[in-house]
Amino acid sequence: MKSILNLLCILCITVATSQLKIDQGKAPLSAEEYLEQGMSIKRLGLIDEMLQNAVKENQVPGVVALIARNDKIVYHKAFGSANEKGKQLEQNAIFRIASQTKAITSTAIMMLWEEGKFRLDDPISKYIPEFGPAEILDTFNESDSTYTTKPAEDQITIRDLITHTSGLGYGVIDGDERFKKIYAKAGITDLFTTENISIEESVKKLAKLPLHHNPGDKFTYSEGLDVLGYFIEVVSGMPFDEFLRKRIFDPLDMKDTWFYLPKEKHNRLVAVQHKKDGKWANYPVTFYDTDYPKKGAKRFFSGGAGLSSTAQDYATFLQMYLNNGEYNGQRILSRTTIQSIMGNQTDEKYGEGRKHYGLAFGVVTDEGQDAGGEGSEGTFDWGGYFNTQYFADPKEQIIGVLMKQTQGNTDDQTGWKFRQMVFAAIDD
Repeated sequence: MKSILNLLCILCITVATSQLKIDQGKAPLSAEEYLEQGMSIKRLGLIDEMLQNAVKENQVPGVVALIARNDKIVYHKAFGSANEKGKQLEQNAIFRIASQTKAITSTAIMMLWEEGKFRLDDPISKYIPEFGPAEILDTFNESDSTYTTKPAEDQITIRDLITHTSGLGYGVIDGDERFKKIYAKAGITDLFTTENISIEESVKKLAKLPLHHNPGDKFTYSEGLDVLGYFIEVVSGMPFDEFLRKRIFDPLDMKDTWFYLPKEKHNRLVAVQHKKDGKWANYPVTFYDTDYPKKGAKRFFSGGAGLSSTAQDYATFLQMYLNNGEYNGQRILSRTTIQSIMGNQTDEKYGEGRKHYGLAFGVVTDEGQDAGGEGSEGTFDWGGYFNTQYFADPKEQIIGVLMKQTQGNTDDQTGWKFRQMVFAAIDD
């Protein structure tokens, strides 16, 4: 009787199980093939329960979760609602992935690096002359946001920009109020916008501003990947959005990943929501308009935060990394390049020993592995401003993607619980 119940459970969950590339004309996995992926059906069921409870307890209005193992989707489900009107959330919903854009931009950078276009330790001023000699903030006048600077010892390099050690800030989300004011006064465009401005125009304004610290000295989360988005245009001779489409999205068949969504995809975009009087409501226009992927000038291609995507598209991108740079017959990066990308580029400047930062991701160390819940040593991860998370473990060949769209403190516990429970569901 127990074996019959287990088989029924397998058959039920198989509905959510498919090849990572579901458009290849192949049937969903059989029950036997599913068992071969080494995942506990009972423990995946606990993830169902956890996510359902998170929606019920108002931690999140809705969530899409995807788990892939051995290049097979073993779990792909949607819970809750996509907007304040209660529209049912679907598996193919499109989310603003914000800082998950960074790894894609970094990948594009390393593709050009493989072609010998530049060296990582080249000064950025070699390609964007507006940067010139680097200057560090010295004094700041609170009354009018004027400031003085002092010369930096070193110049900003491409490696500094990709590893967040350049000394640049992040404007409106910067941890230093002085830089928030300096960036605002200079008219820097942070994150995303519907306004009629290009990434080139914003980067050239940014180039004239002071730094937090000497380049290379500290990890300071910054707009460095926005600078590199424009750098890609300079080096490749191609608009940034077109480069990503031609060199990454089309080869990987990531049809739902865009800076600005085609009109036919607008109805799949999930609303950003926040708590208002204890209920979920669509987030209002603040320093940005949450409808930026659908309207406005559509000229600002933010390399650090501008893309929107689906759980499956992003899992495809991560699977390419687990496959050492190749996917579906398309070679994106060399295995040797990925080794460098995953290497420790920041020493002790990032984290407290459990992770280091490479050239695209945070990477779990042996200490992080032993602490538990983070995955094997070498697991790489990041997240996004609108409450999205991902991780991929090369040793276990497992991917987890968790998509939500919220702002403000909601006591959401799904991020750490999902990751911890995915690894606990490995059963081989």
